Amino acid sequence: MKMTAGGPSLLRELLSTEPAWKEDEVCVVGVFGKTALLQGGWDKSCLVNSLCDRHVFPLFHRPPERARERSLFQTYYEQESRVLYVLLTGINDTAQLARACEELARGVSHAEAHEFWKDEEKLYCMHVLYLFCVCHLLLLVHPTCCFDIAYEKLFRALDSVRQKLLPSLKPALKECPVGLEWKLNARPCPPRLLFVFQLNGALRGVEPSGRGGGQPATDSKPKKHSPKRRLQHALEDQIYRIFRKSRVLTNQSINCLFTVPANQAFVYIVADQDDDPIGMLLEGLRHHCTVKDTDSSGLAQPISGPRRFQMMRYSRQQLSFTAESSSGVSGQLVDCTLREFLFQHVELVLTKKGFDDSVGRNPQPSHFELPTYHKWAGVALRLYEVIIENKDDDPPAFPGAYPPKLLANMKVLEGYLDADTKFSENRCQKALPLAHSAYQSNLPHNYTTTVHKNQLAQALRVYSQHARGPAFQKYAIHLNEDCYKFWSSGHQLCEERSLTDQHCVHKFHLLPKPGEKIEPDRNPPILYHNSRARSTGNCNCGRKQAPREDPFDIKSANYDFYQMLEEKCCGKLDHINFPIFQPSTPDPAPAKNETSFTSQEAEVETEKLKDKEPQTQGESTSLSLAFSLGQSTDSLGTYPAEPQAGGDNGDAPGQGSEDKGEKRPSLVDRQASTVEYLPGMMHSNCPKGLLPKFSSWSLVKLGSAKSYNFHTGLDQLGFIPGTNYLMPWDIVIRTRPEDEGDLDTNSWPAPNKSVPGKRSGVAMGRGRRRDDIARAFVGFEYEDSRGRRFMCSGPDKIMKVLGNGPKESAVKALNSDMPLYMLSPSQGRGLKPHYAQLMRLFVVVPDAPLQVILTPQVQSGSPPCPILFPEKQEITLPSDGLWVLRFPYSYVTERGPCYPPKENQQLISYKVMRGILKAVTM
Repeated sequence: MKMTAGGPSLLRELLSTEPAWKEDEVCVVGVFGKTALLQGGWDKSCLVNSLCDRHVFPLFHRPPERARERSLFQTYYEQESRVLYVLLTGINDTAQLARACEELARGVSHAEAHEFWKDEEKLYCMHVLYLFCVCHLLLLVHPTCCFDIAYEKLFRALDSVRQKLLPSLKPALKECPVGLEWKLNARPCPPRLLFVFQLNGALRGVEPSGRGGGQPATDSKPKKHSPKRRLQHALEDQIYRIFRKSRVLTNQSINCLFTVPANQAFVYIVADQDDDPIGMLLEGLRHHCTVKDTDSSGLAQPISGPRRFQMMRYSRQQLSFTAESSSGVSGQLVDCTLREFLFQHVELVLTKKGFDDSVGRNPQPSHFELPTYHKWAGVALRLYEVIIENKDDDPPAFPGAYPPKLLANMKVLEGYLDADTKFSENRCQKALPLAHSAYQSNLPHNYTTTVHKNQLAQALRVYSQHARGPAFQKYAIHLNEDCYKFWSSGHQLCEERSLTDQHCVHKFHLLPKPGEKIEPDRNPPILYHNSRARSTGNCNCGRKQAPREDPFDIKSANYDFYQMLEEKCCGKLDHINFPIFQPSTPDPAPAKNETSFTSQEAEVETEKLKDKEPQTQGESTSLSLAFSLGQSTDSLGTYPAEPQAGGDNGDAPGQGSEDKGEKRPSLVDRQASTVEYLPGMMHSNCPKGLLPKFSSWSLVKLGSAKSYNFHTGLDQLGFIPGTNYLMPWDIVIRTRPEDEGDLDTNSWPAPNKSVPGKRSGVAMGRGRRRDDIARAFVGFEYEDSRGRRFMCSGPDKIMKVLGNGPKESAVKALNSDMPLYMLSPSQGRGLKPHYAQLMRLFVVVPDAPLQVILTPQVQSGSPPCPILFPEKQEITLPSDGLWVLRFPYSYVTERGPCYPPKENQQLISYKVMRGILKAVTM
């Protein structure tokens, strides 16, 4: 009869059936221990086979499929002797050990491997504890003849766990039909522990004197015991002293986990096998095959049936488990066999004498009970459910986990069995305060995620210098959690960055909802973002200066600040308004960014925008045919120039009923959406047909063309002296053919006509230049964060005029890419450079038969940054006016802000594309 550890199925089956021997009183013998590493060597199953003198257990058994079943029980009941053998196979056996090594070979860390081995060891200990609760006798099998001191630690751990489990075991046995002492102590008696060692060549070559036919020496006294018997006695003394010193064994056996007899042998050494197990098996095979039985006539007859098996077992015992030869030297005691060694203790159980192993002056008798097979099976089933399966406990936290009570028991085992982890935890716990100090050193009260990660890396570096062992990873996670908890509990800085790439100085907070008040004392507080950085800015036209807070959103940067100054300064000026989003629903939604562009596509788009820009008209530059006809080209086809907007909305000449061909409308002329709006600014990669809720650009008229004085420049605040001048831009105006035909060198000139080739004075106002040249003025104004303003006459060239106006023409600046940012000429005392940003474009359009078309295009970063432009890509400026185009303060797309350049970035990628102004004659 066998039982395996897939669950005590055999016990349940026994309780439901009626075997003939269920009422037999049985002695239960448990067998556990270690197995030699060599597969096929000495095994516990071979030991039980030898005791029963039959093949009870196979020499090779298949290991369990599941990892939890690595420890299992196998049982066999020998009815003739009324002995029930319970064999425990665990992680210390060869098959299970090899399988566990296979699982660990899949690439686990050192800490995980250590945790795996300790879990297996603790689970094996619970199975050993079960044996101590259901057995009368226990055989500890060891593959060497040296006592393993680790068993002392194991038994102390089992004794402690048993004392903690005892309150749970008593209720489980309440309904079992056993005695009161068994129910109170949860075991039939204090079990007696016996030790079985393998000789493994320790006494090789040691022969008693006179053995092997020699004569005893006359000067040596014959010894009473054989060397093996003397080794057994020495091991008994050693084991008893160790267990007494460690308090595993005490005077009162009723309080001990197990007992050892005081006047009987409890150590047995099994004879050594041959060094060559294969040769030994072959020799045994030849010997068994030649065994013959002789009948009464003297003839050899083949042996079959049980008789043949008995002879084969007898021959095998001669090789391994049999007693030494009884024909030894006279005076020596004959060593007993393994069965004789065991059954001298079994007889005490079967005769109900029990074990009287208490010592001292007042020994207390220990309880003893000899159960029937049926009673023992019922008790064993209940204890198996409590100790191994934990059925009376709460369910585990998740499937496959250990139950809580079993986890608590394993925690007790850890203190005894896992010295490495205990040392490692003590070491890591001492390293944690050092790591915490390293994290909190030189920390501000509130700090960002970057600072937190840097300080955490420093703390982990200090921790790794002091922490060691398998608990390293566990306490490293604790350190990470503690540092994060410290940071998030009142020390976390707001992670929002302003559009100038500066952090908010407040701790983590919430933004107020529309109509909600600011509450700084709330947790978390309700505040607006603030970086404590302030700058000085000018209004749309540039005449009014005011301080401004560092903006965190595009509306406050490009719209709210300038709208605030509109009421004080330029609200009454003529404006050219840009188209914006007009909602048709009460709750419009921002458009989702569904289009992704690669850097190559962005570069192609940039090249297309460059290719479609014509050369700026200069003093000696002739206009193209398309511009002379008042038309321009787009990537979708040719379309008429935009009519002027703002104060004068008259139709521009050259676009009327003559152009009757159907032309494809441009992107900005398409019907804009009234449901979705563009969350950022218009750019070359944005979804088509969408408009923002407000314009980040502004175009205002400061006055007429005469309001600008060429000799004194602009009369506005903040300009660095000598930099407030606009550059002249002379535009050649073509004459009519009939006028050219009237001009003849042999005739007098017509009235109000000048002679070709001769220059006369310039008559400003509505009159034309006598040399057919109209003069406009252009100025690129830059502004830094302190309100300092200056004009540039070319790329990276700051204007410096000593008097009477600038001498340089605007043609070079118009035909070049002007930088969006450049170093400010007035640097502060700090090492950090101050950048000035292109904020305004001043254009003086003369009163002449021409049109000035404004096409601003800005690249606010290196590719794949898109090209940004106003909601109108081409704006026609009315004549006779001083116009100011205000550029955005911050450039933001639906993907996020385009931050200003840092110290180590090149400014060449931040630029305003050339061709911003074009002149078209009428």
